[in-house]
Amino acid sequence: MKKFIALALASVMTLSLAACGGGSDAPADSAVAGTAISGDTIKIGVFEPTTGENGGGGMQEVLGIRYANTVVPTVDINGTTYNIELVEVDNQSDKTAAVTAAQSLISSGVVGVLGSYGSGVSIAAGQTFAEAGVPAIGCSCTNPQVTLGNDFYFRTCFLDPFQGTVMASYAAVDQGYKTAAVISQNGDDYSTGLAAYFKQAFESLGGTIVADETYQTNESDFNAILTSVKESGAEVVFIPSSIATATLILPQAQANGVTAQIIASDTWENESIVMAAGSAAEGVVFSTFFDENDESTPLAKDFVNGFKAYLNSDPQNITLNGGSDGVAAVSAPGYDAYMSMIEGLKALDGVEGELTSVTLRDALVNVNFDGVTGSITFDENGDANKDAAYLKQVVDGKFAFVKKQLDETAE
Repeated sequence: MKKFIALALASVMTLSLAACGGGSDAPADSAVAGTAISGDTIKIGVFEPTTGENGGGGMQEVLGIRYANTVVPTVDINGTTYNIELVEVDNQSDKTAAVTAAQSLISSGVVGVLGSYGSGVSIAAGQTFAEAGVPAIGCSCTNPQVTLGNDFYFRTCFLDPFQGTVMASYAAVDQGYKTAAVISQNGDDYSTGLAAYFKQAFESLGGTIVADETYQTNESDFNAILTSVKESGAEVVFIPSSIATATLILPQAQANGVTAQIIASDTWENESIVMAAGSAAEGVVFSTFFDENDESTPLAKDFVNGFKAYLNSDPQNITLNGGSDGVAAVSAPGYDAYMSMIEGLKALDGVEGELTSVTLRDALVNVNFDGVTGSITFDENGDANKDAAYLKQVVDGKFAFVKKQLDETAE
């Protein structure tokens, strides 16, 4: 059980944080009016970065949502068939722009929101959604603070305490590394949070952090940091970063002669990294949400086949997906987030009185269905009850499956 000591530790950290905020199991504040459902169209906001440092990953999440909308374009509630209209905004991978984008969605009359790729922008916009009484479902925003104390934010992905611990377990237990370096981005909630969970878990497994380096947003020269990492003698380097940073730091690590094993997180499953970094990306190991070759459930297999057909139906989709019809892991929780919203809307069938975004939020609390990434239910914080992550490695320029890591501490 030593392998899961860190997993239990991360769970304790999450529970401690959760004690500081409100839960999502109770009905939403009745003082919040929300947005009424009227006419025969229900607007669902798509709150994602399609530009900026996370634009590539955000676009792949959008594609998963768009595909889901083609699969289930309508919903029947109390005898009315409603068309589901997606209202897309670009939060530009920027916290300030995220608030403006969130406000524009509320002004457009959405009753629910999907996204965002990037925990920082999700946290920044969370209060806007809560004050408007409009529920949001994150797809791959993994920082605990996204939902903490916010009754209107849910998510379909696992959290960073689990993800950071999975990577620490891989490094310390599976590979036997005793020393690690960590490189994270100052001011980025995702990067700094995930780095903290990894460090604590790695040390709890008997490892030592010999270098803890940080960089600024939009920094492009990592030579000094990589020199320090190389001199530290670290056997493994954990880099939870954006796609844009990965494409820059990998070639520089190779040029500086860094031979330590590089490991990363879910943002690194993007083919643009491999295309940009080339041989410098070989051997990198990262955790992620889904594997297109996992045929353990018919739903997952059907999703992969259907999504590939959708991508290939329009050359523009291939371009937006990074130049191939590969199923990016973030597309799967994007699909599941849309289907979660559909399940919440279905649950309004038979509800008396005015239907609003607030009643939709209350229905989401009890969502329970089988998604392509596994069973979808939400805990008291609005977080998905997830207990598995996929580990992949770049081999010959492709993403190769390493293992499926389960949290054996989960009930």
